[in-house]
Amino acid sequence: MNNNKDSSPLKNPLVIFLIISVVATILLNAAMISLQGSQKKEISYNEFITMLEDKKVDEVIISKNEINIYAKPAKEESGEMRLSSLLGMGSTDSNNREMFYTGYIYDEKLIDKLDAADVKYSTPVEHENPILSFIVTWILPLVIIYLLFFLFMRSMSKRMGGGGGIMGIGQSNAKMYNVEDATGVTFADVAGQEEAKESLDEIVDYLHNPAKYQAIGAKQPRGALLVGPPGTGKTLLAKAVAGEAKVPFFSLSGSEFVEMFVGVGASRVRDLFKQAAAKAPCIIFIDEIDAIGKSRDSQLSTNDEREQTLNQLLNEMDGFDSSKGLVVIAATNRPEILDKALLRPGRFDRRIIVDKPDLKGREDILQVHIKKVKTEPDINLHEMALATSGAAGADLANMVNEAALRAVRLGRRTVSQEDLMEAVEVIIAGKEKKDRILSEKEKQIVSFHEVGHALATAVQKHTQPVHKITIVPRTMGALGYTMQMPEEEEHYLMSKDELLDQITVLLAGRAAEELVFNTKTTGASNDIERATELARNMITMYGMSDKFGMMGLESIQNKYLDGRAVSNCSEETKTAVDNEIIRVLKERYDIALGILRDNRDALDEIAKCLIDEETITGERFMNIFDGVKEKRLHTEENDES
Repeated sequence: MNNNKDSSPLKNPLVIFLIISVVATILLNAAMISLQGSQKKEISYNEFITMLEDKKVDEVIISKNEINIYAKPAKEESGEMRLSSLLGMGSTDSNNREMFYTGYIYDEKLIDKLDAADVKYSTPVEHENPILSFIVTWILPLVIIYLLFFLFMRSMSKRMGGGGGIMGIGQSNAKMYNVEDATGVTFADVAGQEEAKESLDEIVDYLHNPAKYQAIGAKQPRGALLVGPPGTGKTLLAKAVAGEAKVPFFSLSGSEFVEMFVGVGASRVRDLFKQAAAKAPCIIFIDEIDAIGKSRDSQLSTNDEREQTLNQLLNEMDGFDSSKGLVVIAATNRPEILDKALLRPGRFDRRIIVDKPDLKGREDILQVHIKKVKTEPDINLHEMALATSGAAGADLANMVNEAALRAVRLGRRTVSQEDLMEAVEVIIAGKEKKDRILSEKEKQIVSFHEVGHALATAVQKHTQPVHKITIVPRTMGALGYTMQMPEEEEHYLMSKDELLDQITVLLAGRAAEELVFNTKTTGASNDIERATELARNMITMYGMSDKFGMMGLESIQNKYLDGRAVSNCSEETKTAVDNEIIRVLKERYDIALGILRDNRDALDEIAKCLIDEETITGERFMNIFDGVKEKRLHTEENDES
């Protein structure tokens, strides 16, 4: 096991400090010597004798190694040049005397020459104390640098939550919630994650009744890893465990362990577990543990500080006794990059998936958040849950808050169903952009485009019904959109026919533009992007291609974040995949064109209504569509008769 002590002295903060201090002191002394030397100008001994003969020297101080020369003050006469103009510019003393120096040369006649020139001369009496000189030259600068370094590190330590002083940077930043206050969160505040709560409820029960488990020989898991997309309530669940168990709760992020100095993170881990052991039973929660728990397999991006912190965390998790009621809960949305040593049994024994909620889960989450706002009695949360497929708990909380803000803006005291549904659209597509006025031509193109989507939805079997059609521009760039909503419980398996029908719906907007206006606009860019992605997934991941069969050509990385696809095939196969995608898209585009040609009368009628009203509901859309169909059938019957 790594003992977390780096053998390299250059990675010790104190050694680094000493090296910096010595170098700074040497540079300081060199600068002082250079500064002193720059105050007077060096001349040759011959020039010094010439100055004596010309009686331009006022005073001379003779030392062991040099002769310091003070020239007579220059006379302020118009015809007389200053001595410095002849010998080069030099500095002056307080008596306005220019200062020079030259090397000491033994000269028996020097005293006679000084007397003859009437020059004052002397030799300094040296009473230098070598100890005092060493202290002033070396010790005093080191002490000053140390004090400045100390004050700087104490300031940094306070910012990082340490206890002050140079060593304070190694103390833990964990926020502790006392038993009296607890976390203020219980399982009643967490909805839509029943399976996760069931797994965590066992930890709560163990913290309350450890003897029940110890009697049968069962050991409580030392750690639980919460895995899921952002906003699904991982932190909230960890707080709820502490709130249910009524134990202290230590909470901090993985990034708070990592600092610039090697060994600081490991020190913080030791300090954190020391604090927690003193407060046991308690819960330690480490959010975004991937900041310190990245796999050490990669040799390209090594980080000594992070690896030492991870080693110390592994050591501490092996060392503490879980029977004392100390539980570590961590959260991440990147489980695939965590180090294998962190996930082995005995450390994070239990992985708990905290995924996006289903229909019932979304409705339960809305029930939790709707309690905090005043609503009208006839609100229908089931309808809102149907319209928010794929939303996380944080998204739903944001929608409820947005509905309350809208009610306040409109001067009402309660939230209505209209506020809730409008909030869904605001979060998905942005707010209505009232200052964006479309030209008549653009308005017609957008209208036919959206009605094309709606008609393809209504005609095909494997699609969700239309809830709303609008051509009001939104702040996220949409000039209009067609909103679909399932009529029943959402399902988790999609057939090939359903995916193909979705692609047809997406391409029907561009088909309507080409059919009616014989043009192609940029408004279909997002539709094309989504249709291409669906077609690619069908071919490369879902095994729905006759050409490639059930061969997996791509895999997903970062499942809980961007879900980026990574290719697992050769360049030649990629080219063949692209050709297959083109074939599927062209085939579905032709089907979309056929649907719109067969229902051209309905396309024109519904688009005209949408241009006039700008927004129509799914119910009104179906009424117009059914009316046009009946009229068409009646006409065909009359023609036959």
